[in-house]
Amino acid sequence: MSSWPGKFVIGLTGNIGTGKSVVRKMLEHLGAYGIDADALANRAIAKGSPGYQPVVDLFGKWILADDKQIDRAKLGRLVFSNPDALDSLEKVVHPFVGQALDILIRRSQQSVVVVEAIKLLEAGLGQKSDSIWVTYAPQDQQIARLVKKRAMTESAALQRIQAQPPQEKKVTAANVVIRNDGTFENTWMQVVASWNNLFPAAEVEPIEAAEPVAGEIFIYRARPREAEDIAVLITQLSNGARKTTRNDVMAAFGEKAFLLLRINERPLGLVGWKVENLVASTDDVFIDKSLAYFDALGALMGEVERVSRELQCEASLLFLPAEHTSQASAFPTLG
Repeated sequence: MSSWPGKFVIGLTGNIGTGKSVVRKMLEHLGAYGIDADALANRAIAKGSPGYQPVVDLFGKWILADDKQIDRAKLGRLVFSNPDALDSLEKVVHPFVGQALDILIRRSQQSVVVVEAIKLLEAGLGQKSDSIWVTYAPQDQQIARLVKKRAMTESAALQRIQAQPPQEKKVTAANVVIRNDGTFENTWMQVVASWNNLFPAAEVEPIEAAEPVAGEIFIYRARPREAEDIAVLITQLSNGARKTTRNDVMAAFGEKAFLLLRINERPLGLVGWKVENLVASTDDVFIDKSLAYFDALGALMGEVERVSRELQCEASLLFLPAEHTSQASAFPTLG
């Protein structure tokens, strides 16, 4: 039983480059409230945050960038090549992360919470979780992902990987192991099956009631099973400029969520958005030309704002297509 009454906590861990964040996003699509503990750790040492000065005092001002923020690349090169330095850093950061986690979990509206943390077991979070999930991937895939997604060199990626305990150590402590070494579809099927095992009475992909926003407009959060429809819609609304396949959308579901706008059951608009570090970012906007652009966008973003507040976001960013940026002043300020 977790340390938070009324909450079922999934502790999600795995070594670097094994796809933890993808699995967390998938669990969010199934109804869990997701927390990235590693992102909280980064916030804890940002300038003005409580962990900033203790870390500077510990390692010296040489770790600071020109803007006086802690240069995480410099800090990473130091701690991932020196176990004692890493241990010292964690002793500073972990208490702040623990406090933030406690607040976020207690305030969450969802009954299921997934906490992603690379040091879940080492920091004692595993003991506070109801179920421990571990992601696994072969080393060559870990390296490839770090090179592609984090722009690391192969030698730097290998150093980060080798600085961590063997994956098998985490696997032996797991209640659920997700082998993230195939397609997004394969990973999704594993996540759904494991979710079903934990919550057999729950609908795997709960449909959120579509609420009328303005007249006949209905907006709702799309599910991975609608990947084909989303691919067709993006291709159509971009006039073929962004040809999208079902596999493209399934891969995107590993990073973001989609809201669909329908009028009389006809899909006419879509936004793709994600939440990272308590900040919501909307970077995909597709709206049918038959609609008043900013009216439809306002309805979609109103729903993004509502859901973002439920997810305890502190800010919401909107990135408009270039052809509409000059008209952005016509769009009301989001509150």
